[in-house]
Amino acid sequence: MAETTINREAAWSLLTEFTQSESLRKHALAVEACMRAYSRKLGGDEETWAITGLVHDFDYERWPSEQEHPFMGSRILEERGWPNDIRRAILSHAPYTGVTRESFMEKALFACDELAGFITATALVKPGKSLAEVEAPSVRKKMKDKAFARSVNRADIIQGAEELGIELEEHIAFCIAAMRTIAPQLGLDGSAAVHAGDSEPQQDSKP
Repeated sequence: MAETTINREAAWSLLTEFTQSESLRKHALAVEACMRAYSRKLGGDEETWAITGLVHDFDYERWPSEQEHPFMGSRILEERGWPNDIRRAILSHAPYTGVTRESFMEKALFACDELAGFITATALVKPGKSLAEVEAPSVRKKMKDKAFARSVNRADIIQGAEELGIELEEHIAFCIAAMRTIAPQLGLDGSAAVHAGDSEPQQDSKP
């Protein structure tokens, strides 16, 4: 097997090979941004953390069941020569895999995954559909509304912050700030408001 060069370009190529959904690609970008920011805060390797965030769900569109995701993705990464720390983090971000979260990178991925989706959902129901309108208290308020973004697991968001040892509202604010740095790529810079419909945005259901 040829040696695989693991960098951001390779990660994006992998994601787009397996994921056609624009919303899932944007979710990957959002988690990547959060992971990049946390690597700086927690002293991790920035490229490794960011890449892990970018590819964590690359297999989800093809294999969305708990029997297959993220196991199929891990298998593909192993076959392509990706390092064990990235594969282990991806396995550990799904609670049902039985892979415990031990490193800060693993804990950060779990903490950022569901939250990034929830922040996106919150931004999309703001008048301007912009992250500039989203603040941590409004996200916490939305978390109490069980009918909103039903596919997002609130317990995982709370547990993720606890595992990182960071207060929930601080964690939410940190991820909002990280996602704001790439708001145009996420379509959350206000431009989406031009094409807004009247219905609540539907997030891709994912574990």
